[in-house]
Amino acid sequence: MDRLTRSSCKNGVVKATLLGHPSAALLLVQLLGVVLYPFMETAAGGRAAFGVFGILVLAIALRMVRRSPWLTGVAVALAVPIVALSVANVLAPEPGLAALAAALESAFYFYATGSLIAYMLQDDVATTDELFAVAATFTLLAWAFAYAFAVCELLAPGSFAAAAGSGTSRTWMELLFLSFTILSGVGLGDVLPLTPVARALVMLAELAGLMYMALVVARLIGLMTHARRSN
Repeated sequence: MDRLTRSSCKNGVVKATLLGHPSAALLLVQLLGVVLYPFMETAAGGRAAFGVFGILVLAIALRMVRRSPWLTGVAVALAVPIVALSVANVLAPEPGLAALAAALESAFYFYATGSLIAYMLQDDVATTDELFAVAATFTLLAWAFAYAFAVCELLAPGSFAAAAGSGTSRTWMELLFLSFTILSGVGLGDVLPLTPVARALVMLAELAGLMYMALVVARLIGLMTHARRSN
């Protein structure tokens, strides 16, 4: 009985943490996606699972946008057609639909990234949820550029090359890997842009990653300075 009570208490704490800190929930779901995406790409029904998981991430991201000073209506206007196109692409896969859905998803995640940055900068107090938002914003930015790369790859197959793996088209996991490696500043890895448009997108991602890291450092230094002056 005591073991059941302790287990219930732990579950309650985890639930309360995720409900009280939506940034933590968003970060957790996206990190879970990083682990699950490789299996979705190879498993039967992986396209459907990918679509369902993407809608879940959209829903949590929308909740975060509502907490920010940015307009929720813009995010909803992007999310609704994304869901419709995702369902249509699962039922009847078609490159044009996939490219349009990826373009809208990229726009949505860029907007969500901006809204979370505004959320973090709207006051001079670093709450626990805002600390989670630092990491969640980085993952949103990685998703945004990964979808931008996907649009480029869908419209012009062979825009990106990989040292490992056959075929001319890159998978979603390869493009997400490319986005993370660029934004984190660790290098390009084994996925390389080949076309001028792909290289332009990669250069924008490199700049965005550099600016985001500088923004986070400046924010933390500013909060520390403000706290010292207050004391």
